Amino acid sequence: MTIFERVKETANLRKINLQTLAEKSGMGINSIYGWKTKTPSVEKISAVADVLHVSTDYLLGRTDEMNPITAETVKKADIADDELLLSFQGKDVTPEYRDAIIAILRTMPDRDKDGNII
Repeated sequence: MTIFERVKETANLRKINLQTLAEKSGMGINSIYGWKTKTPSVEKISAVADVLHVSTDYLLGRTDEMNPITAETVKKADIADDELLLSFQGKDVTPEYRDAIIAILRTMPDRDKDGNII
């Protein structure tokens, strides 16, 4: 699959036409159609990837994962941290519920009394 085909397919999934995609990426309205015969610059590929919310590697066909998870993209939080604010479905979790969640996690069979994975 060419980069043009990958971009077109991804744009269709996102319900955005190529002309709008080009405009939102800071290019001329028909620029992406030129990718059928010419290789775009890294800057243009990156701009399109940002608008489509995919990686440049995905657009280049190096991976089939639109947004591969890397160590840098994974967010890790320790719920035992008293300064951590939890939320669920857009609402803050009360301290009482937070304590209940921690208590449940501590009773899991694969954890010790401090909640550490065994």
